[in-house]
Amino acid sequence: MTPRRLVCAAVVAAVAWFGTPVQTAAQTTANVPAPAGSPEAADARVEELLAAVRAQQAVPNQPPTNEAAVLDLRLDEAVSLALERNPDVAAERLNPRLEELSLASLRGNYRPVLQTTISQNNTVQLPRNQLTGGDRVQDDTQTYEFGADQALPLGGGALQVSWLNRRQESSSNFNTFNPQYNSSLDLLLTQPLLRNFRTDDTRTQISLAQINRSVANLQLRATLTNTAADVRNAYWDLVYAIQAVDVTRQSLSLANKLVEDNKARVEVGAMAPLDVVQAEAEAAARRQTLAQAEATHRIAELSLKRLIVTGTNDPRWHARLNPVDQPGVSNEKADVAEALKNALASRTDLAEGERGLEATDLNMRLYRNQSLPTADLIASYGLQGIGGTEILRDGGLGGDVTETIPGDFGDALQRMAGRDFPTWNIQLQFSYPIGHSPAAASYQRARIQREQAAMSMKALELQVATEVTNAGLQVDSTLEQVDAARAARELAEQRLEAEQTRFDVGLSTAFFVVQAQRDLADAANVELRAVLDHRKALVDFERVQLTPSSGGPSLAVSGANSLGGVGGGGVNGVGATTSGAGNGVTGGNGTGSGPPGGGGTVP
Repeated sequence: MTPRRLVCAAVVAAVAWFGTPVQTAAQTTANVPAPAGSPEAADARVEELLAAVRAQQAVPNQPPTNEAAVLDLRLDEAVSLALERNPDVAAERLNPRLEELSLASLRGNYRPVLQTTISQNNTVQLPRNQLTGGDRVQDDTQTYEFGADQALPLGGGALQVSWLNRRQESSSNFNTFNPQYNSSLDLLLTQPLLRNFRTDDTRTQISLAQINRSVANLQLRATLTNTAADVRNAYWDLVYAIQAVDVTRQSLSLANKLVEDNKARVEVGAMAPLDVVQAEAEAAARRQTLAQAEATHRIAELSLKRLIVTGTNDPRWHARLNPVDQPGVSNEKADVAEALKNALASRTDLAEGERGLEATDLNMRLYRNQSLPTADLIASYGLQGIGGTEILRDGGLGGDVTETIPGDFGDALQRMAGRDFPTWNIQLQFSYPIGHSPAAASYQRARIQREQAAMSMKALELQVATEVTNAGLQVDSTLEQVDAARAARELAEQRLEAEQTRFDVGLSTAFFVVQAQRDLADAANVELRAVLDHRKALVDFERVQLTPSSGGPSLAVSGANSLGGVGGGGVNGVGATTSGAGNGVTGGNGTGSGPPGGGGTVP
């Protein structure tokens, strides 16, 4: 192959490397192409390829257009976004509403129930005797009944009102009114005197539902507190990750500068080439450390985004977060005594434990009441009236009609309002089971569970005191670590400066300079981590005064078995309801006429 052809092949390879499409000679010149294989054709081809390469190099690099937008974010803004947009918080906000609906459903038992009955009846009687009133007596009856039932929230009684109206038309020869209108108004009161007087199943369920609502509000408050603390910690993690990247880049810049200085010294013969290799190896290691720090930065940013966005369609999910606030260091020691006092008054798990004790007391009160004899007072009072077309006869039963007095439904109402035909009744029903009743056994069981719950509350209070004290000690410890790390970083800077000066005058080696740079980078990272740990310790110290910092002990309180389905109204379950110890009461299995009780519904 001739040298000219070698040059042409090299140019073609260069153009292919840069990815530039090559135009043919016929497209770039208007001249008649030279014969193939001639020197003129080869020269023209070389000039064409060189021109294409120069055109490719002359095109400026276009900046990327898909870079994410940078969003400045303050700590308070991040917390507000999380409390407004976090899906977990939004789901937790629905629980109090669900408990409100459950409470409204139970209270519906005390709303009046209206009843209406309308009927039409036609009867043809068989002529069994002379009193039938004819050979073929036909009765046509229309009935209109209106009533209302009302369960009384006080005293556990029930009131029933019924208004009955009837129109009857008959072909009997013995009717006094035809058509005949009857109207009656009846009131019935059932009032327990012993069992179910002070409390009953429904009232206990309503009280337990109110406790459930209170527990749901406590759980919501715990979720908000934990979410705010998680956002603060994630925010400081992101700040630390960004600062760690900056420190690593500075360390890499120092390593690259040392490499350039060593190369310059090797060129003038003042240093051996091995020192350049050592500096380059250190620079390569720091580039790897920078890659790891950048990956940690992206992970920390993603963790914060997960807490403050509603979903992947949120603009903040695709933006780059720039935390504006910087972590500060407070020199104040933690006031453990004041914090413990605040925790005993404000901790959600302690408040839930108190609600559980209240629920147990409600069950005990119900079981004690259910063990009493049944003594019910039943009283009724009624008014009635009759009207219609009155038929007068002579000669006694079945005599001839002498006079017909027109009448209507108003006559029946008038006689009923006049209270000319009242009826009343009073009775007392009494019953008592022989032997040991199930309610008495349930009451004894509830008493034992009440003692267990009280002891568990004391254990929980001790656990709270331990958590608060540990959190306070952690604040003080991290504060001391910050001071020590700051002093170590300042000494590392002074050591590097001195080592660099010694190296410049030939009194030190590149090894010691590299070691001093590495120590400074480590000291700077340790200081950043100490500041981050101190900020996190402050966040946890504030958190443990309101909610548990981790899964804590749950109160061993559960609803005992109940009569008449009270177990179905048990307070939502005992156990961890948030990130810490959650407390409540579970409903036991119902026995008797009521539906079986279920366990708690709060997760």
